[in-house]
Parts: sequence; C-alpha cells; structure tokens
Amino acid sequence: MNDKQNRYDDIIDLPHHVSTVHPQMSRADRAAQFSPFAALQGYEDAIVETGRTMDRKAELSEDAKEVLDERLRFLRKQIMRHPEITVSYFQPDEKKDGGMYVTITGKAMAIDTDNRRIVLEDGVEISVDEIREMEIGAGSSY
Repeated sequence: MNDKQNRYDDIIDLPHHVSTVHPQMSRADRAAQFSPFAALQGYEDAIVETGRTMDRKAELSEDAKEVLDERLRFLRKQIMRHPEITVSYFQPDEKKDGGMYVTITGKAMAIDTDNRRIVLEDGVEISVDEIREMEIGAGSSY
C-alpha cells in the first residue's frame, strides 16, 4: 500500500492541465453529458399533453341565447362603425376533446354570415356558434 501512495507523488502537486487546442467546456455542457438518456422520444411531451385539462362547452340557456341574438343583431347594424367588442367564446382544442374559454377584445370589422363568423381588426375570426357572451363597447350606444 505504501507503493500506491508514493506512485503519484511526482505529479500530485503539478498544476491542472488546460488545453491550448480545445476550448474549455461550459459547466452546463459538461453536466449535460451525464443527464439521463431519453429512450422514449416524445414521451415527456405525451405526459404533459395528457395532464393538460380541457373544459367542456357549456350549453347556453334560452335567456342567454336571446340576449346574444339581440347583441348580434345590434352588432350587424353597427358593423360599419367597427365597434369595440369583448367576446367570451369556446375555443375547441386541436388535439383533445374539449377546449377552453377565451375572452378577447377588439374592433369588429365584419360579420361573415356565410361562415357565421365575426372578424376582428387583427384578423381573429370568432365562430358565432362558440360565443358564450358578448359586450359591445360604450361608444356604440347599446
């Protein structure tokens, strides 16, 4: 055992070697070498997707449908003035059943009656069938 202790005595106090040819690796890159191997590519994304919760589209009451229809008729009359509206609507998810409710405010530029959509100034199109609630800005005298 005495031989093993003495075997490195000649180099133990030498300065640490730093290469002049290869750049020094960052701590993050060095740590990444030892990170676990992802044997199942996309598995982590699938776990996140599975955990994502979705809302179900709520059915409007008859009273709420009447109020919404009245506001849509008023918007149709005012559309040339490009009134500011705030709309809460259901946005279906592209990957899973369900979706989420979104509220957006913008200037209404057009109503596409063929496709039943309201078109906002920024190009967002909102399906009339997905609207839960709509408020028309104060300048519209509604």
